Amino acid sequence: MSADVTVLYFAALRERMGRSRDTLTLSENARTVGALLMERRKVDATLDAALAGPGTLRVAVNHQLSDLNAPVKAGDEVALFPPMTGG
Repeated sequence: MSADVTVLYFAALRERMGRSRDTLTLSENARTVGALLMERRKVDATLDAALAGPGTLRVAVNHQLSDLNAPVKAGDEVALFPPMTGG
């Protein structure tokens, strides 16, 4: 069984990434959104640069707003997007 997670990028983050999604394989140490991103930033310079900017990152796991401490498991969908403003 594959331990893959789909990561979706939205809005300005998608533009900085140059793509709308990645399929990432979970390691034994990457069992939260934050750990997954930290690990991946070490090997993906584009992701590291995209997340290095100021501001907070919004996260959803399987369509539920979450945070970087949210657990992830094989088959999950993690959505990343910059904070939204409205008026």
